[in-house]
Amino acid sequence: MAIPVWLATSLGVSGVLLARVDYNYFFMKFFRNLARSKARARLHDNKYAMIPVMLGIEEPIKIKDDIDAEDRMTITREQLEEMDGFDGAPLYLSIKGRVYDVTAGSKFYAEGNEYHDWTGKDASRSFGTGCRNVDGIDRTGMDCLSESLEGLTDSELREVDRWLELYEMHDKYTFVGHLVDDPVNEILESIESSDETPETEEKEIDMDGQQAIPA
Repeated sequence: MAIPVWLATSLGVSGVLLARVDYNYFFMKFFRNLARSKARARLHDNKYAMIPVMLGIEEPIKIKDDIDAEDRMTITREQLEEMDGFDGAPLYLSIKGRVYDVTAGSKFYAEGNEYHDWTGKDASRSFGTGCRNVDGIDRTGMDCLSESLEGLTDSELREVDRWLELYEMHDKYTFVGHLVDDPVNEILESIESSDETPETEEKEIDMDGQQAIPA
């Protein structure tokens, strides 16, 4: 029996769409949302928290911002790079400048596991796009594992916030501090910049285009 044209077309389109799905990222988001819904239910005593979260219609939770607190903790990018699980180091990651210790989830974040590319850096962009290749370029032409959110869609930015919520509310992951530039490097760069500053005395040029002789 011949297959109707409309059915063949539908199957073909569905096959193309399914082929483009990143199944790893799909399941990562599924289990992320499952964990978020459990955290919401635990923290807010709401046994129905799973429904809106899994449907993607949940209200965002505001993350506490303690960046101006007197006792705030900071970690430099150089320090963060060392927190990749090697040689007994803990596993840290950063998202939107907030650093979390995810060592308790080593079966996901240790070398060779699905989330390892996120450790030791701020890869906020990857959380939104799903692009996780170390040397990869996303659809906007930017590095996948970048902290820049430039050019991301509202939907992708929402995904970043959902991941941030996961780490903030997780009962096994802990907030470490805010990501900052190394102050020593900033001082050195400032010195180098001042050394390269051109002479401040400007040469006066007369109306004929010749250098004027000071009186």
